Amino acid sequence: MSKQIEAIYEHGVLRPLEPLSLDEHQRVTITIAEDSGEEEDLFDPAFTQWCAEQSRNAPSLEEVRQVLSKIQGSMADVVIVERDER
Repeated sequence: MSKQIEAIYEHGVLRPLEPLSLDEHQRVTITIAEDSGEEEDLFDPAFTQWCAEQSRNAPSLEEVRQVLSKIQGSMADVVIVERDER
């Protein structure tokens, strides 16, 4: 099981900020991630560039609407039928 929790380090002890469902004397592995307050680690410039390149080939909203308008019946009816089959 893996769970991410926040804790405070006080007087040499890590104190969780929420109750933990652990057995007494249960061993756990702790990974320390310092909160720098910056989100730079989450930013991937290469992925952002890839997304920009992919969006150039995406159809416009009007093109999507035109294609969807040619579908006969209701998409909701299809979903209802599929749910009834389960």
